[in-house]
Amino acid sequence: MKLHHRIDGPAGAPLLVLGPSLGTTMEIWQPQLPALTESWRVLRYDLPGHGGSAPAAAGFTIGDLARAVLELAGDERFAVGGVSLGGAIATTVAVKAANRVRSLVLCCTSAKFGEPGPWLERAALVRGKGLAALVPTLKTRWFTPGFDGQGVFDRFVEVDAESYAACCEAIAAFDLTGRLGEITAPTLVIAGSEDPATPLDHALTLAGDIPGASLTVVPRASHLANVERPDAVTAAVLGHLRSAEDAFAAGMRTRREVLGDAHVDRAVAATTDFTRDFQELITRYAWNDIWNRPGLDRRTRSCVTLTALVARGQMEELAMHVRAALRNGLTREEIKEVLLQTAVYCGVPAANAAFAVARRTLADIDAEGR
Repeated sequence: MKLHHRIDGPAGAPLLVLGPSLGTTMEIWQPQLPALTESWRVLRYDLPGHGGSAPAAAGFTIGDLARAVLELAGDERFAVGGVSLGGAIATTVAVKAANRVRSLVLCCTSAKFGEPGPWLERAALVRGKGLAALVPTLKTRWFTPGFDGQGVFDRFVEVDAESYAACCEAIAAFDLTGRLGEITAPTLVIAGSEDPATPLDHALTLAGDIPGASLTVVPRASHLANVERPDAVTAAVLGHLRSAEDAFAAGMRTRREVLGDAHVDRAVAATTDFTRDFQELITRYAWNDIWNRPGLDRRTRSCVTLTALVARGQMEELAMHVRAALRNGLTREEIKEVLLQTAVYCGVPAANAAFAVARRTLADIDAEGR
């Protein structure tokens, strides 16, 4: 399956993939695009038979759409999101490829869009009477009364009817309610306060079952909340993406300050697909959430870390943190005192091994300075 897509934003920026709702095109995200492309490379795609994508040649599942999106994203890690059906695709991507998804945005969507029957009936209606038959109903579901969304409906009637029906059948079979706990990416759930298509209880299920997810309810908004209340949705999406990235950036800064650029550069260069998640974990949680806490200064944290590493016998890590302790302001005499104390509380053999590691490390540092 090949999906028509477009990429906007600076070439070196991180990738953000955004999907549309059923019956709309990539243009559904146009209200957010100017703000997002200041710091993200935004890839928007069209569903089969929508916009620039070719009509569906056969039936498909939301899993098939998720695989097509992963193919568009290439090999890099990326953030992903979507409205309604696009959100279901994004959720599926986050379950299927958790190691590749750095952040998740779910707007007016669900882990299960109700019972299959109404969706199968809608597919049959569209096949028999065309998409125009749905417009009166969708006008009451997509926007609150009085909002002019005519441009969206002008594009809606251009969608390939058979492809739309196939999307309905894919939605009928969709159910991720039992797998939301597998999502590891930081997640934002956005709900329209007056959305009859995916009511608030659908958003509460997502936010409650996805670990650590946050929920934003947009007032006076229906199903296409990002079109009807663009400023509120843009602010929520930007805040979520920035908070996730800021934690990583702050952790990387501290990691470099404590361990030095040379060490961190080697670790980054050695990162593989297998180790990338672990590298991001320690950068975000160890080096930001712990090392950047205000309760202890870095000298004290180095004392605690040296002691813990001696106690656990982690001598390779100890060598790295002897260097870090010097960078954090401990003197060699203070490092010696820490190791002496571990002889009492961690045992003489552990302290003996630690002194040997520290002696070699300090000798290496001296040799590097000559």
